[in-house]
Amino acid sequence: MKVIQIEYSGPLHGTVRIPGAKNSSLALLAAACLADDIVTLEGIPDIEDVRTVSAICGDIGMELKREGDAVVLDPRWIHSAEIDSRKASSYRASYYFAGALLPKFGRVTIGFPGGDDFVSRPIDQHMKVLRALGARIEMHRDHYIVEAARLEGANIYFDMVTCGATINAMLAAVRANGRTQLYNAAVDPEVVDTAAFLNQLGAKIYGAGTSTIRIEGVPYLNGGRHTVIPDRLIAGSFLMAAGLHGGQVTVKDVIPEHLGSCNAKLEEVGLHVACGENDITAYGTGSLKATRIRTGMYPGFATDLQQPMTALLLQAPGKSIVTDRVFPKRYAHVPQLRRLGAEIELRRESAFVRGGLPLRGGWVHATDVRAGISLIMAGLAAEGITYVTGVEHIERGYEDVIGSYRSIGAKLSICELDAMDVQGRISR
Repeated sequence: MKVIQIEYSGPLHGTVRIPGAKNSSLALLAAACLADDIVTLEGIPDIEDVRTVSAICGDIGMELKREGDAVVLDPRWIHSAEIDSRKASSYRASYYFAGALLPKFGRVTIGFPGGDDFVSRPIDQHMKVLRALGARIEMHRDHYIVEAARLEGANIYFDMVTCGATINAMLAAVRANGRTQLYNAAVDPEVVDTAAFLNQLGAKIYGAGTSTIRIEGVPYLNGGRHTVIPDRLIAGSFLMAAGLHGGQVTVKDVIPEHLGSCNAKLEEVGLHVACGENDITAYGTGSLKATRIRTGMYPGFATDLQQPMTALLLQAPGKSIVTDRVFPKRYAHVPQLRRLGAEIELRRESAFVRGGLPLRGGWVHATDVRAGISLIMAGLAAEGITYVTGVEHIERGYEDVIGSYRSIGAKLSICELDAMDVQGRISR
């Protein structure tokens, strides 16, 4: 069993180059199915979720190969729109294949999305989109079938702001007949990135990045080349690491505007943040202040950053409050942080953090990508040695988590230990 071993590391100093965004990459890879010629996507990270998408592409006939940091896809040979239920349920963004394959095939069979378990991650808004465009949906125990002889443009009002459903709506509508208008659409950078890619292929999408998006359906899409945006969530977690003991961390190859709310909170808790054209440097002052965090949809503070931010706030004397109303049950990291000596009380959608207390090493388990990063940060600040299991969850979102943290001076390594021994230590 893979285990990450972490030692107290003191102030962290160094530079990290940020890879392409996982959440954008998963949408772009599925979107390539809509094209009628070869597509090249640059900057796609080599992570477990992307490898799962690659396997799905192989199953349905889309040729996919890596050329350095680029992925080349040939959708001309797609012969099937039946997605293996097991593969679809191993990550969350599998639902994009429904929107991307339906315009071409008229019928898609796909398993329910999986990935990180935050108790309730409904896809009702995705279903609403597909039905509004004229699709029929059959729900089965482990999969669903979407069918439509012809998709017709429609006016779609989202009941809530949702990045995934906004992207899926663009995928399904881009080759639908007529005009589709999306209201209360998400404004996330990943939405803008997907729209830019589709427009480069010949789509007609207007207003991405605003709450109202207009899509004029087109009969076909060309091939093309596109570079994925950098991962703002990975960048944010590394900037937070600078605050653990007063270090200095620079993230390169980023779009600073994408991290506005994160940078503002870092300044609020006592770090100094300096932005360049495509880099950001966070300077830890050695003195952190307790604060209040409320997550929200972009441009608010990202739910994906509340977990590593909680680890940082453990170093801030006083009481901090972290409230997550995007995923109110996203607190599986809290019991694990308590194993290291953290004092955190959960009340409904809020975590009350008593910071400034010493942490001690121990055995903890990562249940999702960001929880894993939270535990790594806490381990770097804890006296003694911390062991993190559940490494497979971290690898779903990070290409080289060990190398990246080592580049800023963190003392950690990955090792293989006997699974039975590990389970015994975790259960104590």
